[in-house]
Amino acid sequence: NSFHMVVIKVVAGSVQVVGKVKQKIRLAAGLDQDMQLSLEAMQRGWECLEAFAEWLQDIPRDNIRVVATATLRLAVNADQFVKRAERILNHPIAVISGEEEARQIYLGVAYTSQNVGHTLVIDIGGASTEVIVGEGFTPKQLTSLNVGCVTYLERYFGDGQLNESNFGEAIAAARNEIAPIIEMFMPYHWQQCMGASGTPQAIVEILVNQGINDSIRLSYLYDLKQQCIACGQTDKLDIQGLEESRKQPFPSGLAILIALFESLQIKEMQISGGALREGLIYGMLESRRQDNVREQTLLSVWQRFNLDIAHAQRVMKIAQGLLAQLPDSQWPSGFDAEGLLNAAAALHEIGIHIEFKQSHQHAAYLLNYLDLPGYTQFQRDVIRDLVSNYRQNIDVSTIARYQPALQPAIALLSRLLRLSVLICLRRSDQHISVPAITVGKDQELNLTFGEGWLTAHPLVRIELINESWLQHKAGWSLTSQ
Repeated sequence: NSFHMVVIKVVAGSVQVVGKVKQKIRLAAGLDQDMQLSLEAMQRGWECLEAFAEWLQDIPRDNIRVVATATLRLAVNADQFVKRAERILNHPIAVISGEEEARQIYLGVAYTSQNVGHTLVIDIGGASTEVIVGEGFTPKQLTSLNVGCVTYLERYFGDGQLNESNFGEAIAAARNEIAPIIEMFMPYHWQQCMGASGTPQAIVEILVNQGINDSIRLSYLYDLKQQCIACGQTDKLDIQGLEESRKQPFPSGLAILIALFESLQIKEMQISGGALREGLIYGMLESRRQDNVREQTLLSVWQRFNLDIAHAQRVMKIAQGLLAQLPDSQWPSGFDAEGLLNAAAALHEIGIHIEFKQSHQHAAYLLNYLDLPGYTQFQRDVIRDLVSNYRQNIDVSTIARYQPALQPAIALLSRLLRLSVLICLRRSDQHISVPAITVGKDQELNLTFGEGWLTAHPLVRIELINESWLQHKAGWSLTSQ
């Protein structure tokens, strides 16, 4: 569907993108029934590569990798395209197999997202869809299906109509392709599902724009299908939150994703931080591989913004001490309370890099745009909103943006972060203590410090009184003794 060029450099042990170019070529649209790639489609690709080639002249040859995927695997005249493309780029092109593409996609997800147990990864491309299940950095089962948003666009939505019939045919065809692999994947009982392609990303953008801060769920996909059908035609597709550049292949990608959710019984899907390109990049930097992606991310941000690491670790320690005392029943299934609170505690002072008075708001702005490998988009949003409320008045509207089932958990994490920062007010290990904490009826929090501790620390005691008032204004109860 698209040709991409990404230029990166390594900064403080972390990958930093310094240039990115993307052009919608829709190469797969040039495939006819005999899998012949049209000259017109090839010409679009060659012209794009001529632009890419200019930048490649400034990069050492050994630092370049060029790969091609599904369309050139399928095209019977792929050699014609590849030979001229290699002359244009002055570099060899590897047409990788579907299995190798799936492996690289999984690695791209593993390098940039925190995997918990078995993880199902799905990437919907222009001419193929990769499905992988793995654990850590090891893919355990993978496959590449000849199902893509561009080929399905031409095949099932070529008349420009958006109706139940076209969607039904596309979904049925995709389910038919998926059927043979169901028994390969279902026994793994994955703990999470990650989407690593444009269609899931487009859906999350739409959901957020329409006021839904949640994972991708089948009910949302059905609703989006109805929104497409209500538009009637692809050239009249107008869905709130759908970018112009994503409109054309969106209905076909949506149909494929519905088929995957139905066939593999997927309950929810998060967005990964990377896919094929990131897998290739990190593969070129294999010596820099970090098994703990989140740890490397936090360290990189600390160094980049010259944060007080000792104080960040101090707040993290208190936060984790409080969290450890709360029952697991406080958290929805699959909600990574420990990871989210740890990251928010680690990064809460990032806004001081700009100035102190509104540091929590500056922090939220920075975290809204910073790349945080190891965290999904949903997790990044939660971390941002926790940090935005770590001091001063509590903006409960940031919590209200999430689904009702998640709001109590996010509110509780916000309160734990605020208390952790408050307890570490003196920025000294000698003057901190993890109090006993209990959660009562209606989320009432009670802190119990060691005998005489609050008397010996009047500044913290006064700040706790003020904090009780601020939490009361937010609708929460806090007591301390």
